[in-house]
Amino acid sequence: MIVAGFGFRQAATLASLQEALAGVTPGLIATAAAKAGHPAFRALAEALAVPAVAVADDDLRQADTRTESAASRAAHGAGSVAEAAALVAAGPGASLLGPRAVSRDRMATCALAERTTP
Repeated sequence: MIVAGFGFRQAATLASLQEALAGVTPGLIATAAAKAGHPAFRALAEALAVPAVAVADDDLRQADTRTESAASRAAHGAGSVAEAAALVAAGPGASLLGPRAVSRDRMATCALAERTTP
Protein backbone atom coordinates (compact mmCIF):
# COMPACT_ATOMS: atom_id res chain seq x y z
CA MET A 1 0.00 0.00 0.00
CA ILE A 2 1.21 3.48 -0.86
CA VAL A 3 1.04 6.04 1.93
CA ALA A 4 1.08 9.78 1.20
CA GLY A 5 2.63 11.90 3.93
CA PHE A 6 1.95 15.61 4.04
CA GLY A 7 3.60 18.65 5.51
CA PHE A 8 1.85 21.95 5.04
CA ARG A 9 1.46 25.49 6.28
CA GLN A 10 -1.63 26.70 8.09
CA ALA A 11 -2.69 28.65 4.98
CA ALA A 12 -2.64 25.50 2.79
CA THR A 13 -5.78 24.73 0.83
CA LEU A 14 -7.24 21.51 -0.49
CA ALA A 15 -5.87 22.51 -3.90
CA SER A 16 -2.36 22.85 -2.39
CA LEU A 17 -2.50 19.33 -1.00
CA GLN A 18 -3.98 17.87 -4.18
CA GLU A 19 -1.28 19.48 -6.29
CA ALA A 20 1.50 18.14 -4.05
CA LEU A 21 -0.08 14.66 -4.30
CA ALA A 22 0.15 14.94 -8.10
CA GLY A 23 -2.67 12.60 -9.02
CA VAL A 24 -1.51 9.57 -7.01
CA THR A 25 -4.25 7.64 -5.20
CA PRO A 26 -2.77 6.44 -1.90
CA GLY A 27 -4.20 3.85 0.46
CA LEU A 28 -4.05 6.37 3.28
CA ILE A 29 -2.74 9.84 4.06
CA ALA A 30 -0.72 10.94 7.07
CA THR A 31 0.60 14.07 8.71
CA ALA A 32 1.82 15.34 12.08
CA ALA A 33 -0.76 14.97 14.84
CA ALA A 34 -0.88 18.74 15.29
CA LYS A 35 -1.91 19.16 11.64
CA ALA A 36 -4.34 16.23 11.32
CA GLY A 37 -7.41 18.34 12.11
CA HIS A 38 -6.66 20.95 9.45
CA PRO A 39 -9.71 21.44 7.21
CA ALA A 40 -7.77 20.93 3.96
CA PHE A 41 -6.23 17.67 5.21
CA ARG A 42 -9.62 16.37 6.36
CA ALA A 43 -11.17 17.41 3.04
CA LEU A 44 -8.46 15.55 1.13
CA ALA A 45 -9.11 12.34 3.07
CA GLU A 46 -12.82 12.69 2.33
CA ALA A 47 -12.25 13.45 -1.36
CA LEU A 48 -9.96 10.43 -1.73
CA ALA A 49 -12.13 8.24 0.54
CA VAL A 50 -9.04 7.06 2.45
CA PRO A 51 -8.14 7.00 6.14
CA ALA A 52 -6.22 9.95 7.59
CA VAL A 53 -3.50 9.11 10.11
CA ALA A 54 -2.14 11.47 12.77
CA VAL A 55 1.52 10.76 13.58
CA ALA A 56 2.93 11.83 16.95
CA ASP A 57 6.01 14.07 16.96
CA ASP A 58 7.92 11.41 18.93
CA ASP A 59 7.37 9.01 16.04
CA LEU A 60 8.22 11.64 13.41
CA ARG A 61 11.57 12.25 15.12
CA GLN A 62 12.51 8.59 14.67
CA ALA A 63 12.11 8.61 10.88
CA ASP A 64 15.18 8.92 8.67
CA THR A 65 14.20 11.59 6.14
CA ARG A 66 15.97 12.43 2.89
CA THR A 67 15.50 16.17 3.21
CA GLU A 68 16.05 18.65 5.99
CA SER A 69 13.82 21.65 6.64
CA ALA A 70 14.80 23.94 9.51
CA ALA A 71 11.14 24.87 10.04
CA SER A 72 10.06 21.23 10.14
CA ARG A 73 12.88 20.32 12.49
CA ALA A 74 12.00 23.18 14.85
CA ALA A 75 8.25 22.54 14.85
CA HIS A 76 8.11 18.74 14.86
CA GLY A 77 11.64 17.39 15.33
CA ALA A 78 11.75 15.84 11.84
CA GLY A 79 13.73 16.88 8.78
CA SER A 80 10.56 16.62 6.69
CA VAL A 81 7.08 16.14 8.12
CA ALA A 82 5.84 14.78 4.79
CA GLU A 83 8.59 12.17 4.54
CA ALA A 84 8.50 11.19 8.20
CA ALA A 85 4.71 10.89 8.28
CA ALA A 86 4.71 8.70 5.16
CA LEU A 87 7.43 6.42 6.52
CA VAL A 88 5.89 6.04 9.98
CA ALA A 89 2.37 5.44 8.66
CA ALA A 90 3.61 2.87 6.13
CA GLY A 91 5.19 0.89 8.96
CA PRO A 92 8.44 -0.93 9.66
CA GLY A 93 10.56 -1.55 6.59
CA ALA A 94 8.96 1.32 4.64
CA SER A 95 10.94 3.36 2.16
CA LEU A 96 10.30 6.54 0.24
CA LEU A 97 9.33 6.10 -3.40
CA GLY A 98 11.06 9.27 -4.54
CA PRO A 99 11.68 12.87 -3.62
CA ARG A 100 8.91 14.83 -1.96
CA ALA A 101 6.75 17.02 -4.17
CA VAL A 102 6.04 20.66 -3.40
CA SER A 103 2.89 22.51 -4.45
CA ARG A 104 3.41 25.51 -6.72
CA ASP A 105 2.15 27.84 -3.99
CA ARG A 106 4.78 26.29 -1.64
CA MET A 107 2.07 25.67 0.97
CA ALA A 108 2.25 21.84 0.92
CA THR A 109 4.69 18.98 0.48
CA CYS A 110 3.89 15.34 -0.16
CA ALA A 111 6.08 12.26 0.11
CA LEU A 112 5.09 8.73 -0.86
CA ALA A 113 6.23 5.65 1.02
CA GLU A 114 5.60 1.94 0.76
CA ARG A 115 6.54 -0.96 2.98
CA THR A 116 9.15 -3.05 1.21
CA THR A 117 9.24 -5.92 3.71
CA PRO A 118 6.28 -7.86 5.12
